[in-house]
Amino acid sequence: MKIVLAYSGGLDTSVILRWLQEEYQAEVIAFCADIGQEEELEGLEAKALGTGAAKCIIEDLREEFARDFIFPMMQAGAIYEGQYFLGTSIARPLIAKRMVEIARAEKADAIAHGATGKGNDQVRFELTAAALAPELRVIAPWREEQFREKFPGRAEMISYAAANGIAVEASAAKPYSMDRNLLHLSFESGVLEDPWFDASSKEARGMYKLSVSPEDAPNESEYIELEFEEGDCVAVNGKPLAPLGVMQILNEIGGKHGIGRVDMVENRFVGMKSRGIYETPGGAILHFAHRQMESLTMDREVMNLRDSLIPKYSALVYNGFWFAPEREALQALVSESQRNVTGVVRLKLYKGNIIVAGRKSPKSLYDPQIATMEGSGGAAYNQDDATGFIRLNALRLKVRAAIADNRTRGK
Repeated sequence: MKIVLAYSGGLDTSVILRWLQEEYQAEVIAFCADIGQEEELEGLEAKALGTGAAKCIIEDLREEFARDFIFPMMQAGAIYEGQYFLGTSIARPLIAKRMVEIARAEKADAIAHGATGKGNDQVRFELTAAALAPELRVIAPWREEQFREKFPGRAEMISYAAANGIAVEASAAKPYSMDRNLLHLSFESGVLEDPWFDASSKEARGMYKLSVSPEDAPNESEYIELEFEEGDCVAVNGKPLAPLGVMQILNEIGGKHGIGRVDMVENRFVGMKSRGIYETPGGAILHFAHRQMESLTMDREVMNLRDSLIPKYSALVYNGFWFAPEREALQALVSESQRNVTGVVRLKLYKGNIIVAGRKSPKSLYDPQIATMEGSGGAAYNQDDATGFIRLNALRLKVRAAIADNRTRGK
């Protein structure tokens, strides 16, 4: 049997690689998508082969990740439950897409992942596989009883790794789980499962990797300019950049100023609530700047329509339906809404805060001659028209008030 395993080199997938060999007598191909893990990829191939993989495939998918996944999602203004920038959620469909392509090329019998039976990632991986390669078998060890009996928790996995010479970063002292990519770094489980635990405290500062604490950020603010064309950021501080370059420089600048930290209790698709800590410095800046550009260039009703779809779009990404027809249909609407989202946004970054400091666009819908409080506003706007406008909008309120008054008098 041949299995393609989504491999990160972390605790779970390292143990799972060895377990798949033992349990299924399988040839395991470890696949790692380089989507911005940085130093986490160092020595990964040697580690996978040393753990028993027949082959380790590492592919640089960063540009595709930024261009075809992060940027379209940013155009949609997606943010889950008002806080989460969907960093892990948006990465899974790309990883799973490439996994099934490799499985077909290698003539593998199955793909496998290390997502737990309680989390969202299992759904994201498997819905993507169902949409793109329904013939492939999916193995999810955490949903197999014999695996859970052997590894009821992370402590047992850490012990197993130590006993079998499998090097992992997790330890009893730092039992939380991390997931890093170009958009964010997430932390969950272990000590973080207590929602009263203060993840911004001094004792927790060593956990973060992408950003400094706002208290430790520079005492001087920094200005930054983002240029947009049709909803996509194409330059930072006047320097033209591809999507990957945009994310890299925004992560660097944002991290320096403590931008983009989120601590939330979210609703998982599988039904439970979970607590997650996220660092999204570049994504937070891009999301904020994009909204500022839209405020200047997007028609009000188009914006209202697109905004009404943000919860739905965000849920589709979070729940793993990236390759579903409804997400693709929504994306077509989003793309149409971005035609005129072109111009420059200037921001000021200071100790965890993103402050708008200016916006301009050749396609601006803002007309100071109409909006000005000085003078009449010219021929485009007659203030006298507001009288009838208010009267008609007040009609139903007056009728309702009259009915209520009659009922009160009748009593």
